[in-house]
This record gives sequence, structure tokens and C-alpha cells, in this order.
Amino acid sequence: MRTVEYTRRGNPAQVLTLREKPHRPTPGSGEVLVRVLVSPVHPGDLIGVEGPPGPPEQQEEARTPGVEGMGVVESVGADVRAQRPGQRVAVFPAPGTWSDFVVVPAELAVPVPDGVSDETAALMLVNPLTLRMLYRAVEDALRGRPGPVLQTAAGSSIGRLVSATAARHDVRLINLVRSASGAERLRALHPSQPAVATCDDDWRAQVSLYAGERGVRVVLDSVGGAMTRDLAELLADDGTLVSYGQLGSGTTPLEALPLIGRALTVRGVTVLRWTSRTPQERAQDVAFAQELARSRPDLLEVAGSYDLADFKAAIEHARRPAKSGTVLLTTARTTGSGQEGAR
Repeated sequence: MRTVEYTRRGNPAQVLTLREKPHRPTPGSGEVLVRVLVSPVHPGDLIGVEGPPGPPEQQEEARTPGVEGMGVVESVGADVRAQRPGQRVAVFPAPGTWSDFVVVPAELAVPVPDGVSDETAALMLVNPLTLRMLYRAVEDALRGRPGPVLQTAAGSSIGRLVSATAARHDVRLINLVRSASGAERLRALHPSQPAVATCDDDWRAQVSLYAGERGVRVVLDSVGGAMTRDLAELLADDGTLVSYGQLGSGTTPLEALPLIGRALTVRGVTVLRWTSRTPQERAQDVAFAQELARSRPDLLEVAGSYDLADFKAAIEHARRPAKSGTVLLTTARTTGSGQEGAR
């Protein structure tokens, strides 16, 4: 059994190692053992390996990155009725998916719909569930008052989902990207949504012009860092900045933001808290994710696929600024994986 591990935090390309283990894990009561076929390389996976700024931190136990993936149920523990060996499932949250096998609670192993490819299934949960959480945060922030929403990293995998959702729900969205070419691509995909490139010296003025007199009501920000101050200044009074990522460099002290004088709100959103939702809410979110995978696989774009042993090349690809889609790690497929019927 192969697994990618790290015993200290730091640059993933330097601290991660491929290990061979003689035994696969065993599922306990209410758990399933999944043979992982495909696992994404999400930005959050790499941030988790890097840890906070400063010298690398030593850990007591080895850890394996990855929280999402898809595979085939290998075996089930006691009291498991819904899953069966040979069934294709998507898993999240499932710490340690950068491995040949992972054990997860049976309730977190979601059946993959017929006709959905393994690659799409591997991306079926984290980003669509994040989209659901962000959309609820936007609704809460707008409080029934229509107004423009500004999103950073609009060309990212989640950014594309947000744009598609905004178009369906008549949300006034302004997209922010790094490059002029990226802005052009977004305008072609969504002509009704303004796209602004931060490489332009006047990008802030462009956003203000598109927002109009009332200003930006909500910012969806996955960049953070030094850009936070600029984003807060673009918000209208009583506006909300929803932070859900840390892709940017630098820092912005909280006291540097005009929170009190302009009654601004800063709200954090993370998909890692999705399991705190009620079982009924989670079931609705999973049904949404399954339907999205069936009907719009184009929104779950793959940037490239690498064997698990080539994880360093996968990490390099995942960090390319012009990358479109999500990089995947794959393991050897076996007969009976269900892949034949998925194409």
C-alpha cells in the first residue's frame, strides 16, 4: 500500500515522501475501507502541509494530505448496510486520501451516480459543497437587499462555480482575476458579468464603476493577505467580506480595516465545518453535488492527472498561476472498479 506522508510542516515538495506500507487499514464498526482511485490536489491540502509561517514544525505522527477523493469500496465494517464491496463512492471529509486506501465513516461515502466519470466524481464534493456554503453566506449578507457581489480568484475552480450559480440566480457578480487574458476568458463565458484584472493600475476604480453608487455589498475572497485592505475599501458601508481561502501573500492586520466606523462584517467560511450541518441539510447538499456532477461535469474541470508516485509534479502543476481546473492524483485501477460503466 502506497501513501504520501509528512512528519514536519513546510514546503510540500520538500517534506512529503512516498511510503510503502505492508498492510492496508481495517474498517471498524460503521466504517468502510475505500480503494482510492482519484484524489484532488486542492490548495487547502498544500496549505495544511505548509502550516503557519516560520520554521518547519516537527510532528509526533506522520500525516497524509488529502480530504476528498473517489474510489471503490473494498470492505465494510460491522453495522454498515448502505455500502457494499465494489461500489463506487466519493468521500469527504476523509483525511488521508493521498493514499491507495482510506477508511471513512460509511455516512461520508457518497454513491457515485451512473454515468459520472471517476475524475468528475473525485471533484464532486468539496467545491460544490463550498459553493453551497458561500451562496448561503451571500444570502445572509445581502439580507434580501440586492447589490453587487465581488469575487476574487474568479478563474479558479470554485470561482467558475460561483459565476455559473450567479448567472442562474440573477446575482450581480463582478469577477476579479490576475491577468487581462483571464478577464477576457471570463467575459466570453459570462458576458453579463464584468471581469476586472488586478494587473491593471486602475482595477479598484473599475470595480467601483461597475458596482455603482451603492458600492459592493459582499466580497467573496479566497486570496486574503495584502489584498484584504483594498477589498474592504471597496465594500459599501454595512457590507460583508466573506473569507474562505489564503491564496495571497502578505498580511493585513484586523485593526487596519475600517470595521467599526463603516459597520463592516468579516465572516469566515470553510467546507471543513460542513459536517456540523444537520443530516437533512447535508443530504440536500449532497443531492445538489450529485446532480451537478451529472448535469454539468464541465464545471468540475480537470487540469491534469498524475500517478500518486508523481505527487511532486502534481504539486508543481497545481501551483501554476495560469492553471485551469484541478490537478488529480490517481492510483492503479483494478477489474470491477465500475469504471467501464462510467464513461
